[in-house]
Amino acid sequence: MNNTPTSTDTRRGLSSRARAEIDLDALRANVTSLRARTGRAALMAVVKSDGYGHGALPCAKAALEAGATWVATATPEEALALRAAGLDAPLMCWLWTPGGPWREGIEAGLDMSVSGMWALAEVTAAAREAGRPARIQLKADTGLGRNGCQPADWAELVAAARAAEAEGAVRVTGVWSHFARADEPGHPSVQQQLDTFGDMLAHAEGEGIDPEVRHIANSPATLTLPASHFDLVRTGIAMYGISPSPEVGTHRELGLRPVMTLSANVALVKGVPAGHGVSYGHTYVTAEETTLGLIPVGYADGIPRHASGRGPVLVAGERHTIAGRVAMDQFVVDLGGRKVQEGAEAVLFGPGDHGEPTAEDWARAADTIAYEIVTRIGQRVPRIHLGATEEHGSGDGPAQPA
Repeated sequence: MNNTPTSTDTRRGLSSRARAEIDLDALRANVTSLRARTGRAALMAVVKSDGYGHGALPCAKAALEAGATWVATATPEEALALRAAGLDAPLMCWLWTPGGPWREGIEAGLDMSVSGMWALAEVTAAAREAGRPARIQLKADTGLGRNGCQPADWAELVAAARAAEAEGAVRVTGVWSHFARADEPGHPSVQQQLDTFGDMLAHAEGEGIDPEVRHIANSPATLTLPASHFDLVRTGIAMYGISPSPEVGTHRELGLRPVMTLSANVALVKGVPAGHGVSYGHTYVTAEETTLGLIPVGYADGIPRHASGRGPVLVAGERHTIAGRVAMDQFVVDLGGRKVQEGAEAVLFGPGDHGEPTAEDWARAADTIAYEIVTRIGQRVPRIHLGATEEHGSGDGPAQPA
């Protein structure tokens, strides 16, 4: 295993503007830590939205190397891309729409979520055309109110799925659901959903459904609610070293390490007089003669405009705050007269080991959640995967498209 990060010069050679370094060893350690909490339950590595912005394929491979046995995406297109890239692990996807690529999913051996009669009808028809059974997982809406089958409609869906299974068109491989407020430990809705899931699961099994896996636990439930682990837990944000919520604990308290470090190189340093406006709208005006530093990333790169005037950044080893508005491609920091050279490193977020902000810090600055901070980082910021195995590449280059 290559654990040696590339040099600063090498990293800048890959992108003299900005980069997102992805520490795959940290991801492996997070998966190992999460698995230690799950007992006999298997772990599903959720890599939707290009691995929460970290790179779906390298993160999926690293998670499997650390003991995950399933991989999951939201959309079938994401899952099919992973199959096309050579990922052969059990692979589930859940966000289907009418006319979706059911047959392609069947032929790729995907586990496909079914939440209603329309989806069951389409996947069954595709299975007949393909001449092989579809692997499906029935999703129960236990209280989240998004996808999934309502309890009142569950008996009809289960009966129809059982009939399709008897015909040989489908194999019901799973029964599953999703929590609404597991990131608020102790909230009464959590137990209510768990009880509803138990009832809906018992009905399905009573009607002859014999799933390979039963699952409801997301990252916060994996961390705080052992009773929800069943056969499988689905870890998304925690796998990337980010706490699901302050109520669950900090990443350090949870034994997790952030995987992404986002940095850029200072593009320009210049002195300006007192009373000088900075960026659009002049929402920031210098109080005295000072030095401004230009950081060449903006909202087109995923830097939240809502963090204007509040976003933290470590410039050449010292913390500063965004001065004025975040623009499409850049923002400015007031360096307070510091002598910083062009090309100096500006770290927007990382593990926090050296005083740099974390994704959670940026989430507070932008009035959002850390999930959004890492997931929104745009594709013109290259991902540099560190700690990849020789089998899967050296890890010192940008992520390959999945």
